[in-house]
Amino acid sequence: MEAGAGVSRTPDERLEGLPDFPFTSRYEEVDGLRLAYLDEGEGPPVVFFHGEPTWSFLWRKVIGPVRDAGFRCIAPDYAGFGRSDKPTDVGFYTYDRHVALMAELLGRLELRGATAVVHDWGGPIGLRLAVEHPDWFDRLVIMETGPFTGHQRMSEAWLAFREFVRGSEEVPIGMLVRGGCKHDPGDEVIAAYEAPYMEPAAKAGARAFPLILPTEPDAPGAAAGKAVADALREDERPTLVLWAEDDPVLPFSVGERVAAQLNFPPPRPIADASHFLQEDAGPEVGAIIAEWLRS
Repeated sequence: MEAGAGVSRTPDERLEGLPDFPFTSRYEEVDGLRLAYLDEGEGPPVVFFHGEPTWSFLWRKVIGPVRDAGFRCIAPDYAGFGRSDKPTDVGFYTYDRHVALMAELLGRLELRGATAVVHDWGGPIGLRLAVEHPDWFDRLVIMETGPFTGHQRMSEAWLAFREFVRGSEEVPIGMLVRGGCKHDPGDEVIAAYEAPYMEPAAKAGARAFPLILPTEPDAPGAAAGKAVADALREDERPTLVLWAEDDPVLPFSVGERVAAQLNFPPPRPIADASHFLQEDAGPEVGAIIAEWLRS
């Protein structure tokens, strides 16, 4: 698939000079798409999986403390997000395809002894990769997410959001990020989340995520998600669960339930933070992860 043939590619200059983002993306051609990722520092790898509707920019305040503690920080942009190519057909995006593209990309990076750090939609993608490629990942860090099995309860607010996206020509990415923060990150940061998208059609990936989330056990992706959840219950890899104290959509009680269901340790609360805890408490989150990895 070539950029231009139903694919939007963001010009580099649109993503230069972003606030607190001194990182240069690297690129790999995967199935005809140019996929972007950050690769910073040296040492045991830590892979940061973003969610909806963010990109590797989300991790900018978290990466510094982890990198400086002696780790190699890798943060991919999924197809449809950030500096990666963006197919403009919503139907292109499926759970299996996201996982396959990331598996191909990460497979080229020769991961061993890595840590998967997952947030939001990064959970279904990153945790499935950790289950299907156990030789890559030795540890897990889970924030505001879990596997989607089709059995999880979705709030009325989330279901309304999905219907809004289904009927929307354009996903208001900046508005969604701002609404998921406890503290307003400011116009410059919000603009950076919007910057990758040249036109409404380029936001097809962001539109697709709510539509492909399996909300029934027989929905596409639900069986794969259940297999991941079943595997994680038996998984003995060290796991750290972090959860924002003030997320109205996924309250702390949801984090406690997810951890209990998957036999993970109870979540560690991140105070004064909402869903995008990387914006509200990024340096603190990075320091907690670095300290946990070192211990």
